[in-house]
Amino acid sequence: MASQSSAQSVHDFTVKDARGNDVDLSNYKGKVLLIVNVASQCGLTNSNYTELAQLYEKYKEQGLEILAFPCNQFGSQEPGTNEQILEFACTRFKAEYPIFDKVDVNGANAAPIYKFLKSSKGGLFGDGIKWNFSKFLADKDGHVVDRYAPTTSPLSIEVTSCLC
Repeated sequence: MASQSSAQSVHDFTVKDARGNDVDLSNYKGKVLLIVNVASQCGLTNSNYTELAQLYEKYKEQGLEILAFPCNQFGSQEPGTNEQILEFACTRFKAEYPIFDKVDVNGANAAPIYKFLKSSKGGLFGDGIKWNFSKFLADKDGHVVDRYAPTTSPLSIEVTSCLC
């Protein structure tokens, strides 16, 4: 696993999936990535999960991959186990994209991938993630090209510019 300081792209990281398996993000080279911190009990859950599934269905054949990272740092709105989170996302919202291990996105214990994402594209009010469903768009080379607020509709994100 790359340290945040030596990482050149998202592809330099290895993360755990929701079942505890290591996933080398270099497996996603050549794919456009939308990386999202998700939560099951947030006011934004229904709209975001629904639209993420629609976006994935529309563009997965063209090379879009959505990487969902559950996070319980905002109002304790993702209290479940990885198993419960998978069940929720896959059953209720038909999520076909990968769901990863629950992570911290802020603070001393922030996942290295999130430290990298935040340092690549700081937010309007600094680098910290402000809420559930913050979104980062990475191009096919794993470079972060944009960052979107939690309230940004996934369907409004212009992924096609990266899919060419």
